[in-house]
Amino acid sequence: MTRDDDGERRWSIGELAKASGVTIRTLYHYEEIGLVPASERTSSGHRRYTGADLRRLYRVRALRGLGLTLEEIRGILDRSSDDLTALRALLGAQLAELDLQAVRIDQLRERIGGLVTLLDQAVMPDPERVMAALELHSVYESYFDQELRDHLARRRAELGQDRMAGYRAEWLGLLREGCRLMRAGTPVDDPRVQEVTGRWEAMAAGLQVSDPKVAEQLQGAGMALWRRAGAQVGAEISRQIDWLEADDLPAVIDYFQRARAAREHG
Repeated sequence: MTRDDDGERRWSIGELAKASGVTIRTLYHYEEIGLVPASERTSSGHRRYTGADLRRLYRVRALRGLGLTLEEIRGILDRSSDDLTALRALLGAQLAELDLQAVRIDQLRERIGGLVTLLDQAVMPDPERVMAALELHSVYESYFDQELRDHLARRRAELGQDRMAGYRAEWLGLLREGCRLMRAGTPVDDPRVQEVTGRWEAMAAGLQVSDPKVAEQLQGAGMALWRRAGAQVGAEISRQIDWLEADDLPAVIDYFQRARAAREHG
C-alpha cells in the first residue's frame, strides 16, 4: 500500500485481492470488461487502486450477492454516482436481503426443530399426516408465490415471536368463542357475534402488511387458497386442537363472514 502526494492511500492489485477475497484473475477480468478498472498506474505500469475503486469493487460484490449479472451491475454503476446516498441505498438493500435470509432460516429451523422434537419423543409422524402436510404445503406455494411468502416472512419478523404468540392465543380464543356461539345457533346479527367478529377483523388488520397493494394480493391469495383447501386446513388444525371438530373451522369462518355481511347491510 502506498500514498500519493496528498496522503491518500493506493493499493496494488495483490493487496486489493488479499484484502477483498477476490482473486487477481477476477480483478483482471473486471478491468477488461470495464467494471472495476484501476484508476492509476505507476511509471512502470503497475496498477494502483484508489479509495473510489475500492468502493466500486464493494458495490460490485454486493450486487453480485443480490443475484445480478455483471452486465446488469455495470449498467447500475454507470447510472449511479459514487456518493454516500448511493452507498447507503446499496447497503440498505443488502441488509434487507440478509434480514430476509435470516427469517427464512428461522422458519426452516422451526420446521426441523419440530421434527427433532418428535424424534426425541420416539414418535414417527403418521404417514397420512405427512402426506396431508405435503399436500397443504404444495397448495400453499401454488397460491402464495415466493414474493408473497417473503412479505409474510418480513411481517412476522417485524411483529416478533412474542406478538405472534399473542396473536395465536387471541386467534384461538376468538375461534373458541365463535364456535360456542355458532353451535348455540346464535344469529349472526346478535351483538355478541358482532363483537367477536369485530375483534376478529381487528386482529386480522394488525397482521396485515403496510403496503395496500401487497395486502390486497395477500388477501386474494388467501381467499383463493381457502376456497380450495379450507376443509383440509380445518381438518389439519382440528388434529392439533382437541375441542375443534374437523368441520368447525370452515364453518366458523363462514359464520364470521356472514356476520360481517349482516353488519354491512344492516
